[in-house]
Amino acid sequence: MSLTALMLLPLIGAVVVFALPAGRDLLAKQVALGFGLVVAVAAVVMGLGMDKSNGGLQYVEKYSWIPSFGISWGLGVDGISIVLIVMAAVMVPLVFIAGWNDVENAGRGTVKGFFSLMLLLEVFMIGVFAATDLFLFYVFFEAMLIPIYFLIGRFGGPQRAYAAMKFLLYSLVGGLFMLAALIGLYVVSARELGAGTFDYTALTQLHIDPATQKMLFLGFFFAFAVKAPMVPFHTWLPDAAAESTPGTATLLVGVLDKVGTFGMIHYLLPIFPDASKYFAPAIITLAVISIFYGALLAIGQSDMMRLVAFSSVSHFGFIVMGIFAFTSQGLSGSTLYMVNHGFSTGALFLVVGYLSSRRGSKNIADFGGVQKVAPIMAGVFLLAGLSSLALPGMSSFVSEFLVLVGTFSEYPQAANIATVGIVLAAFYILWMYQRTMTGEPSQEVSSTVNEISKRELVAIVPIIAIIIAFGLFPQGLLNIINPTTKQVQSTVQVVDPAPAVQGLASTEGSGS
Repeated sequence: MSLTALMLLPLIGAVVVFALPAGRDLLAKQVALGFGLVVAVAAVVMGLGMDKSNGGLQYVEKYSWIPSFGISWGLGVDGISIVLIVMAAVMVPLVFIAGWNDVENAGRGTVKGFFSLMLLLEVFMIGVFAATDLFLFYVFFEAMLIPIYFLIGRFGGPQRAYAAMKFLLYSLVGGLFMLAALIGLYVVSARELGAGTFDYTALTQLHIDPATQKMLFLGFFFAFAVKAPMVPFHTWLPDAAAESTPGTATLLVGVLDKVGTFGMIHYLLPIFPDASKYFAPAIITLAVISIFYGALLAIGQSDMMRLVAFSSVSHFGFIVMGIFAFTSQGLSGSTLYMVNHGFSTGALFLVVGYLSSRRGSKNIADFGGVQKVAPIMAGVFLLAGLSSLALPGMSSFVSEFLVLVGTFSEYPQAANIATVGIVLAAFYILWMYQRTMTGEPSQEVSSTVNEISKRELVAIVPIIAIIIAFGLFPQGLLNIINPTTKQVQSTVQVVDPAPAVQGLASTEGSGS
């Protein structure tokens, strides 16, 4: 199957669901789920069909779109983009199952409108990771705002209008900076090649002078830092996540935010290698600040959705730190972290959604003693939390370990400081679990919180299984990711530092 066909499937699904007669809510859900499952299977098949020895682009398509400006419909995937596409495609049907009654619970909007917007969002998520033409990437980057804006603004909580507008404004401002840099990059390519182009492969071969690189780099970096989100460009995220339905929050934080870090590793490093190296110390400093700032604010939250959102700010700090360490361990760990964070954070958001739909509240203080009335629910919540804090045996542990090892070889001080962030993660996750799950249940909790349902288990068990499988057997994903990260290193012209053998050298010297 081609990437274009993979995108057409959810697009057709969105049109079909939206065209269904009013009042056919169950049919709309079933049709949307059917299309979501087909896309997930097709994406997994494409992932399994990747040539693991090839770090370059595969499944390449290129058709002329606007030839006068060198714009093409260019699609292709490498080891980094394919794992993110598969993650997105797998999460969508699970979100559908978990959020089967989200619209009814919200009491706003229509079922067919909600599920058609979700499918439309999936089209743009696949497109933004698969685009090999920078203008096409920008189109998908901005187009994602449309369904998310309506998913938050139409189906969200009491402050949904404020949260949706804040998300939109932050994203649009970031997008404008990227558009300005994109135009500048087009002008540079025209000067060097004789004709302007947005083709990714051609742009990575340009010899842009360092001063121009720095200016263009900052334009792209600002847009990616807003989307990631990094401190201080993160303030839209807690509001957007807290006011979204759990399914929307799962895709927003678990998938869409990865576009920022994906853009850094996939576009910034190969196209602006000199600027990337120049700004790396400052960016790693911001990443370390994000790790601590997100963790400390997560500790102080009373709303579970906001707590998970702030924890993600901390997690993205680790991802960015690994990217700009420029080591193979850091780059592979960051990519793996993007995937694993999507599943672990998705599991947390979905379980919080299960709890809030029963209790009618997301406040931690309104719970307590849940493990006595819903032990399976509490167990699932604990597993999701342990993955988020990177417990050994869970998928996030491998990612975090690789990032820290890869960063330590180049920036040991930053890695040492960031390690403390792991302790803070354990604190806010376990403290939230203690306050919500342990103790004696109140009368309100006993009367409203019941055990997790079979449908809810069908949605959450595959995510937990993936978390454990990738924690115990991460090499399958790393075999796909590693060739591409090696190619990124080659393009940026960096190599891993040689291992230190000072002790051995001194012993040999004394023996002679």
